[in-house]
Amino acid sequence: MSNELPPTIDPIAAARWAALPATTSPWLHDEVARRMEDRLQWIKLQPQAWAHWEPVRGGLEAHAKLTARYPDATCYVASAQADQAQVAIKSVAKSWWQPSGWRAGPQHAKAPPDGSVQMLWANMALHAAADPQALIAQWHRALAVDGFLMFSCLGPDTAQELRDVYKILGWPSPGHQFTDMHDWGDMLVHAGFAEPVMDMERIRLTFDSPARLLQELRGVGRNLHPQRFGALRGRRWKAGLERALADRLADVADAGRLPLTFELIYGHALKPKPKLRVSAHSAVSLRDMRDMLQQGKAGGF
Repeated sequence: MSNELPPTIDPIAAARWAALPATTSPWLHDEVARRMEDRLQWIKLQPQAWAHWEPVRGGLEAHAKLTARYPDATCYVASAQADQAQVAIKSVAKSWWQPSGWRAGPQHAKAPPDGSVQMLWANMALHAAADPQALIAQWHRALAVDGFLMFSCLGPDTAQELRDVYKILGWPSPGHQFTDMHDWGDMLVHAGFAEPVMDMERIRLTFDSPARLLQELRGVGRNLHPQRFGALRGRRWKAGLERALADRLADVADAGRLPLTFELIYGHALKPKPKLRVSAHSAVSLRDMRDMLQQGKAGGF
């Protein structure tokens, strides 16, 4: 498994995007989170603690749903910006006079300690990571043994209509390339996850104007490609882009609305018990040794 960084993501641009303040969630992210949350009905494990990764961009509606699904569980709200973690926590805060809030699980505005949570929820974050393998490894460390990861991200066919328009006009790519779900599965296994299950679907959205289409895209993300246009675009260029979108994307059969397709990838994986690799000289980390000893006690050894 290669440890190289994604070739079409500029780390500086990715960090700048992660640092932009956000107080609301994009509609698409909320919808993807709703579909992912519905899949939890098939998982019997009830976490005592769980983590929500970047909940504002990932979906505040999902944060409320997950808090209601696991009302007694401790929640860690992990965000690059502390104020955004507080936005998520305040969105589900109960008034002091509401009895339902007296026994609610605590919510902490910080990343979870290693091995502390039974579920890690990360909606629509992975495709914008400059070092996705490092992020996946961080998620693996945070999970307790037998805990599980739930994540989603954009796939390679996302916004192909927009990419085609840019290609026809001879412009640089409108966005970085997204990773295939099979490659995500390989990265999960490489990080130590077991039984990864990957799924994919496409959502086709239509917009009544180029301006509305571009507004939605600005909420979903940014162009992180290293070879993107390096300066500011002017009003004349934007007007030309809107004309091109109106001319080339308009669907006559749908009253001239402008379609845009999003490929969505869903992933689920477990953190298995650590395995001891035996050789002439074997090294075992203290954390792995502690986990193995705890498993042995639980099994009656």
